[in-house]
Amino acid sequence: MSACLGVGLAACCGFRVFVPMLIAGIGTKLGLIGTMGGFEWISSWPALFLLGVATVVELGAYYIPWLDNALDTIAGPTAIVAGTLLSTSYLQIDSPVLDWGLGLMLGGGSAGLIQAGTSLLRLGSTATTGGLANPIVSTTENAASFGFSILAILLPLLTMVILFVILIYIASRLLNRRRVTFTKPAKP
Repeated sequence: MSACLGVGLAACCGFRVFVPMLIAGIGTKLGLIGTMGGFEWISSWPALFLLGVATVVELGAYYIPWLDNALDTIAGPTAIVAGTLLSTSYLQIDSPVLDWGLGLMLGGGSAGLIQAGTSLLRLGSTATTGGLANPIVSTTENAASFGFSILAILLPLLTMVILFVILIYIASRLLNRRRVTFTKPAKP
């Protein structure tokens, strides 16, 4: 579960660098998820404040036509670093070398892959529409970053609720079947 959480949050860094880190910090602060030892700083008040400011600046900067393409060149390596950091902070592995190695491969790789795709999308949008469609692309990326980050945190809880509902349904069907079997009158 921790690997899925880390990789899911890391992949969201490919859309926006700071949004998944802010969502992860809030989720950790609320006790919904827990980090490995040494990464508790992500839920500290100073970190949440700085991540909040960085998120607002990043979201706003992508709506400035010439700045959005420039940000994509910086966001590529930054997304890989943020994805590595996020996935490493939630991987429950005792070996630091293995933890950071997997964090780089899984988290950094997924963040870099998503970032490359969004950069190509923005480049295509700029080339075909002269940048007029870039705010639509930015809004979609913002929504994806927020939505998928929240989903990555809440998915284990939602999965447990769904499994619980399925088990209750199966149990009620089995009880109803037995009740019908016991209450049928015997044929003479």
